[in-house]
Amino acid sequence: MTLGIGVIGCGMIANFHAKAIAELRSARLVACFDSRAESADRFAAAHGCRAYHKLPEMLADPKLDIVTICTPSGAHMEPAIAAANAGKHVIVEKPLEITLRRCDKIIEACEKNNVKLSTIFPSRFHAASLELKRAINEGRFGRLTVGDAYVKWFRTQQYYDSGAWRGTWQLDGGGALMNQAVHSVDLLTWLMGPVVEIRAQTATLAHERIEVEDTAIATLRFANGALGTIEASTAVYPGYLKRIEIHGSEGTAVIEEEDIKVWEFANKGRRDAAVKKHMAELHSSAGGASDPSAISHAGHARQFRDMLDAIRNDRAPLVNGHEGRRSIEIILGIYKAAETGRGVLLPLSGDPTLKARLRSKSGKKAE
Repeated sequence: MTLGIGVIGCGMIANFHAKAIAELRSARLVACFDSRAESADRFAAAHGCRAYHKLPEMLADPKLDIVTICTPSGAHMEPAIAAANAGKHVIVEKPLEITLRRCDKIIEACEKNNVKLSTIFPSRFHAASLELKRAINEGRFGRLTVGDAYVKWFRTQQYYDSGAWRGTWQLDGGGALMNQAVHSVDLLTWLMGPVVEIRAQTATLAHERIEVEDTAIATLRFANGALGTIEASTAVYPGYLKRIEIHGSEGTAVIEEEDIKVWEFANKGRRDAAVKKHMAELHSSAGGASDPSAISHAGHARQFRDMLDAIRNDRAPLVNGHEGRRSIEIILGIYKAAETGRGVLLPLSGDPTLKARLRSKSGKKAE
């Protein structure tokens, strides 16, 4: 049976979702909605689906089985809950939401309505990431000692000026961490395990008219005792490939974008030769280092296939709502540590920051 997918929010990232859906054999794009009718009409014409100008009408479409949310980050909750209440499975572009309370409301709505929920983190589905995860699970690193994530990207002032929501606490939910580096935060904790303590500093150094950070550095302590760092910026010209480094007492591996750059272990393994051969055939481009539209939709397609399989086999998607929530808690912990100048312990007890800030910036009550 072919499942119907609808897109909510027809901005730039929605086009990558549409390209990913077009590669699926057992699903097709059937509908779209945007709060601006002209955006929905333009998207529908480009991708061959039906444009709706009222969300309830789209959610009532019997051909629709899954919705994918591509609205600004701080506007994910409302359409996600509406879709769940309509009995539709839900995919949410990263981040799941910008506060823990809003994340929890999405998770609760999907669980209550018995629909699947997946958060878009395509980096987990890249071959290099899966190879590294396998090596960790096999114990090849010995004791994990250090895990680092580096996202030193560049965004022009024009990028932030291009949308009123960009660079705001209310809808972007943060800056270089919440918008750009969230993929690497998720990947790091997926590989290294839970974070239990954070210390951090953030700053806005190279951009004007934004409320959020364009540079952040955090130090981490993981539950397994290992230490680590996260460096995130949109103020590093010309922008460099994102990088994950995993170190242990018996091995080191480094991923740059989608490629393994370092693969060294005290004890050789049967897959090492294949990994080394792949390393000699590196192919990654600049990714989104300086251009947010210069990304591949291949990871999205793999994650969509996982969602379809989860629906058909009644299992949890590999990146479910709870997994999507984890990176948000870490980022909010970094913001709290930077604001207070003190170490922050995880898990957080409720939403740590943003409430007062959101209230003062927007005049609205924060969720």
